[in-house]
Amino acid sequence: LEQGCTGIVCSSDVMALGVVHGVRQTGRSVPHDVSVIGYDDSPLIPMTDPPLTTVRQPVDAICRAAVSTLLAQLNGERPADTEMLFAPDLIVRDSTAAAPID
Repeated sequence: LEQGCTGIVCSSDVMALGVVHGVRQTGRSVPHDVSVIGYDDSPLIPMTDPPLTTVRQPVDAICRAAVSTLLAQLNGERPADTEMLFAPDLIVRDSTAAAPID
């Protein structure tokens, strides 16, 4: 933050909540001074202060693909040698804003 950071992307929503707390302890504001983004869209995240911007993974699709692949292997099928890609959603809430202009 001391070097002019205006945004932080965290690997989990819980970590992002810790960052929000830490930013506030420095006397700065989320999102006016620093934007914070979490990851996972945990159920209570929309009710935090401020409601956290987060990345939502398509968990159902990931689970279906994993189970389908596992069942195919259990049935003696050789799994496809491909990479599975799943598109996440950015859920924009109140913990992000345009970077402040100095």
